[in-house]
Amino acid sequence: MKKGQIIEGIVECVEFPNKGIVRTEDGGRVIVKNVVPGQKVSASINKVRKGKCEGRLLEVLERSAKEQPEAACIHAGECGGCTYQTLPYEEQLAMKASQVKKLIDDVIVPENTDYEFLGIKASPRQQEYRNKMEFSFGDAYKGGPLALGMHKRGSFYDIVDVPECRIVDDDFHTVLTVTLDYFKERNLPYYHKLRHTGYLRHLLVRKAVKTGEILVDLVTTTQIAEGGEEALLAGWKDVLCAAAYQGTLTGVLHTRNDSVADTVTNEGTDVLFGQDHFYEELLGLRFQITPFSFFQTNSLGAEVLYETAREFIGDALPSGTDADVAEHGKVVFDLYSGTGTIAQMLAPVAKKVIGVEIIPEAVEAAKENARLNSLTNCEFIAGDVLKVIDEIEEKPDYIVLDPPRDGIHPKALEKIIRYGVPQMVYISCKPTSLARDLEVLQASGYEVKKVCCVDMFPATVHVETVVLLSKGEVDSKKIRVEFSLEDMDMSEFQDGATYPQIKEYVLEHTGLKVSNLYISQIKRKCGIGVGKNYNLPKSEDSRQPQCPQEKEKAIREAFKYFGMI
Repeated sequence: MKKGQIIEGIVECVEFPNKGIVRTEDGGRVIVKNVVPGQKVSASINKVRKGKCEGRLLEVLERSAKEQPEAACIHAGECGGCTYQTLPYEEQLAMKASQVKKLIDDVIVPENTDYEFLGIKASPRQQEYRNKMEFSFGDAYKGGPLALGMHKRGSFYDIVDVPECRIVDDDFHTVLTVTLDYFKERNLPYYHKLRHTGYLRHLLVRKAVKTGEILVDLVTTTQIAEGGEEALLAGWKDVLCAAAYQGTLTGVLHTRNDSVADTVTNEGTDVLFGQDHFYEELLGLRFQITPFSFFQTNSLGAEVLYETAREFIGDALPSGTDADVAEHGKVVFDLYSGTGTIAQMLAPVAKKVIGVEIIPEAVEAAKENARLNSLTNCEFIAGDVLKVIDEIEEKPDYIVLDPPRDGIHPKALEKIIRYGVPQMVYISCKPTSLARDLEVLQASGYEVKKVCCVDMFPATVHVETVVLLSKGEVDSKKIRVEFSLEDMDMSEFQDGATYPQIKEYVLEHTGLKVSNLYISQIKRKCGIGVGKNYNLPKSEDSRQPQCPQEKEKAIREAFKYFGMI
């Protein structure tokens, strides 16, 4: 096949996260995203390398027998948020479960094939389940009217208005519509990602399922005439407060963000009305949530997820009576702890729980939440797991892992394994990262005992997975393989993000393409370690192109996002 060629074929299956395998009439195999098993599609080949072909979906020629006559949402297809709106929920669950099982089966060692796969647990709500949305300002097409919503599928710039989005409730729709109408009338410019000019950037909306409390935050640049912003924001606050809600509006905020990256970055927040936080409840615990603190976006689904984790931990921790905990209580490490939800769930049956989280704001929220729930045996530490665990004096009896999407840094995983705890629970939001880490854990003597998926994101490609790991006995007949990370080229795993991850982030948020050479140059400027002789000139008199100022700024924004500077 050649680049630019148009092909037709049937979608045989979809691999995680959304890689459809299309088989053409002549037996060719093409990867096409955003498709459903059983569809007949046409696609344009856009990548051919190492015998693999990737195509861009052009048209669904024939629907799959598994699909519903109509999508559940009128924005489906145009909006880039949901992929499986046409699939019945049972089909979504079955596909996600099979995707995860295949990934794990591909890395499971022969001695561990008897692990227990418990399938997938459904989200209590399939619609209106999200408690947080980040909407973007822009235009639906070049030069079009102001839009506020989600990115158009396949587009870096175009924005789709989503006034009837089905994964949030009517209060989100109210805030969205009121805000868009208000700023349309005032003809204010949105922030242009390439020119780096304009005022309106994002609208952040959060709503608790249990308490019904709503928090709204408008994110803008500081590019507005002096003296005019105060009245503008006061007017926006007034129309929001005057609207009718099913829940309760508890806070209206304004955040300044002049960074180049297309992310919600807090460079100062003012409270226009009410307070800068709201409260949510999970499993009998109360949590204070601020605009930028991490909290699972599906509150009811999070209860299913954490109950599953608690079931996996089972008898490893005491029953919960004061006497039992006093005699048999264990020290638990909750690594990548976020706002401390898991730590606080385990605190009543543990001697002590130590949470480690890289985002300082999340750590402060975790401390406040522990105070709210009268838990005195929780300690939360701000910092990178890779570095912090060397400084903790206590040794864990049990470890819970809930890392970000890219999984655990290889050096951090090596340190975690050295503790030799008899059991661990690994909670993953990206099965491919989980599979990679399971290979290392199994090579170090851990066995996969149980696996259960939890669907936290209906209609999307994402899925959570909970794994119970147990330290197995070393079989004298097995060959023990030892390796040292010191002998490996770790340049792509240094300081928080790989080179491909940095490239992808910069491209997604600025539209700029950057090279490994440019990234390594800026790493050196920031004092970040680079692999030995990595991207250095081949001779002393060699000249290298230097990173342009615009790309340097974008790379630095990526470093900030990944916590590298």
